[in-house]
Amino acid sequence: MQWSLLRPVGLVPAALVLTTVAAGAEGGKSAGPSESLLILQIVLLIVVGRGLGEMMQRIGQPSVIGELLAGILLGPSLLGWVWPEAQHAIFPKTPEQKAMIDGIAQFGILLLLLLTGMETDLKLVRRVGKAAIAISIAGIVVPFACGFALGEFLPDALLPDPHARLVASLFMGTALSISSVKIVAVVVREMNFMRRDVGQIIVATAVIDDTIGWIIIAVIFSLASHNTLDLGSVAKAVLGTVVFLAVSFTIGRRLVFQLIRWANDTLVSSAPVITVILLLMGTMALITHLIGVHTVLGAFVAGILVGESPILTRQIDERLRGLISSFFMPVFFGLAGLAADLSVLRDPNLLMLTGLLVVIASVGKFGGAFVGGTLGGLNTRESLALASGMNARGSTEVIIATIGLSIGVLSQNLFTMIVTMAIVTTMAMPPMLRAALARLPMNAEEKERLEREEFEKRGFVANLERPLLAVDESVNATFAAHVAGLIAGMRGLPITVLHVGKRAAEQERGRDEEESHEAVVKRAAETVASDPAAGNVDVTTRIRRSDLGEAVGEEAKKGFDLLVVGIDKVIATKDRFDRKVEDIAAEFEGPLAIVVAKGSHLKQPVPDGLNILVPVSGSAVSKRGAEVAVALAQAGSGSLRVIYVATTRDKGAQRGVSRGLSQETGILKDASDLAARYDVDITTTLRVNRSPEAAILREIDTTDVDLVVIGVDRIQADHLSFGGVADAVLRQSKVSVLLVSSGEARQASAKKA
Repeated sequence: MQWSLLRPVGLVPAALVLTTVAAGAEGGKSAGPSESLLILQIVLLIVVGRGLGEMMQRIGQPSVIGELLAGILLGPSLLGWVWPEAQHAIFPKTPEQKAMIDGIAQFGILLLLLLTGMETDLKLVRRVGKAAIAISIAGIVVPFACGFALGEFLPDALLPDPHARLVASLFMGTALSISSVKIVAVVVREMNFMRRDVGQIIVATAVIDDTIGWIIIAVIFSLASHNTLDLGSVAKAVLGTVVFLAVSFTIGRRLVFQLIRWANDTLVSSAPVITVILLLMGTMALITHLIGVHTVLGAFVAGILVGESPILTRQIDERLRGLISSFFMPVFFGLAGLAADLSVLRDPNLLMLTGLLVVIASVGKFGGAFVGGTLGGLNTRESLALASGMNARGSTEVIIATIGLSIGVLSQNLFTMIVTMAIVTTMAMPPMLRAALARLPMNAEEKERLEREEFEKRGFVANLERPLLAVDESVNATFAAHVAGLIAGMRGLPITVLHVGKRAAEQERGRDEEESHEAVVKRAAETVASDPAAGNVDVTTRIRRSDLGEAVGEEAKKGFDLLVVGIDKVIATKDRFDRKVEDIAAEFEGPLAIVVAKGSHLKQPVPDGLNILVPVSGSAVSKRGAEVAVALAQAGSGSLRVIYVATTRDKGAQRGVSRGLSQETGILKDASDLAARYDVDITTTLRVNRSPEAAILREIDTTDVDLVVIGVDRIQADHLSFGGVADAVLRQSKVSVLLVSSGEARQASAKKA
């Protein structure tokens, strides 16, 4: 074992000695609850838990195992056996002191369920559909029946209340039937199987398992709170749960999206979106408590809705996950390990029962999942991989066991047995799943889908999340709104419309002028939202109430990844854009799409279809232009023509061109493949004996195109510039032009192209 692998473990004795000394000093001062001792407990759980978690990850195990082992090492299982005075000094059993850290752990449960919900990909479930549902049902029913039967035959001594055996049996059945979606997803992703068919089915099945499990736990909690089988209370809990889920995934989904968007776009305080997410989690947890089910269901559903929000930026997501993973997870799972006294397993009877529990849990889940996979249409190898993945309990099992212990359904010994089972099955799953997935063949259909998804992952349009549309009162603004609506509508992206005309609501101007600005923005928003070809687009409107640059700069901070500009005057003098365009571009560092309506689009800015021409040269920016052109062609009716042009800087620089073809033919072939991926028919043209601008203008004059889409680079200069080709086409074209630029400015070459 490498020395670097042992370093995290080496921190444990030092942290333990320091904490023990500090705890002893603190204990000598006061017999009541101590904030200092609470901090010492948290520090020790984080240090040891994260250290062992790091070691577990390096040997291919989930970090949660290390966090659980940290609690076991610090609890009565080891430290309490070897050095009981130190263990009692650090973690005294006084109710007041214990309640302080338990409060943090209980809130940690909600945050862990929030995180689990955020990792729940409902789109994945919808994609694999019926197979995952059938597999999940079979994978739950068999182990649930096994767990329930085991609960019915458990000795009375293991139950806190033998008269409430039914509730304990239901709890045991649930505990044995649920897989840990987090552990499953981590291992599948690590094996690069997340996008494979069987990987998607495994994760989707775990998602359904988790969802069904938390609903069952919520109902069992209601049952346990009445200490008897009260059909009225159970019916109330079930009905309340159904109504809660129905409202959450209809009205609630929309409300959560609007709240997150409002916080992101309106509030100026630090981390407003995270605040709103935590408030949503707390509110939904309280709602589930009021209807008589456990708060974990509310937190889990809140996480699902938050994870589905289309404007949850990666930065916000990572910050929230970082807080939960680095603080609440080691504290919660460490306390769970502390509560598990493995020394009781020295009793041969308890050890035998624990072994029986592990066998029943493994055989029941493995067998149920394997049968479900077979019935769901998977072959033997795929069913084995599925069954191996479903056998991991991990964090989910520990959370369920902790809830059972807290509400009095599980005894201390039974809790220890379940935690032991969770650790054993979780540690066994990664090597089993790796072995099952290692030699799984890939069919032609799956290979084609993976290639398409890999292409989209590197693409521009497929990764857009939030376009911003800047418009004034002009016809060009309406045409730009139509273009933006087509781009956003294909994937249902939320879009914000910003009016950048004359400043609104100045004190010396009347109310009538402000209303006219609102009318302009409303018209643009209606163009985006009501366009039949654009699909369903959520539109927010903004009116400029400050200087142009300041207004655009304020919006740019909100996480937009494309700015579509549609204003009346785009071109000023030779080689220069209008000052407004330059001011807008100067405040937005991301990609720009500058729209210039010409020809028929001045009379009909919302056309029935677009006949598009896109020049390609093999460069990255020309590929971006081709992506946008294909997206527009896919969204609306019309035609798409692709013309090859060669610029000075592109010669010899093309990479990724189809092999076995000439450079020009290969580039056109790549464009054709791109269009074919989206079922768009194209016509290709090869122009090699003309300058790029001359070839493009010639194609415009000899065909029926009405829009030219050009991918361009920003040129580093004292003014906004996209090079000579773009400038010539922009000025001389008789049809509309859409310039799609990269976000970064590049150094101008000796001869701009």
